Amino acid sequence: MKLPVIKHLTQFIEENDQDYLIETIEVLEALTEVPSLKDEELDVIGELISNMYGALEVNQLIKNGTDKKTALNEFMKRVLGSIDKE
Repeated sequence: MKLPVIKHLTQFIEENDQDYLIETIEVLEALTEVPSLKDEELDVIGELISNMYGALEVNQLIKNGTDKKTALNEFMKRVLGSIDKE
């Protein structure tokens, strides 16, 4: 996950609507079913999906009253913490 991408997507949600991201995730998930996709292509799609889910989570934190910077930092700490546990 890339914080600048999640930050940008969070801004997109604020300016538009989270439904755009949800629908895009659904399209990307459907694309992963294409049998001719290479592993590298699947990796890129997976990274995009992960960043979009991250932005949705950050957006939820903001809706719950957390300021944007804190929400982004909390989310990334949680992600990094889960990576450290593996």
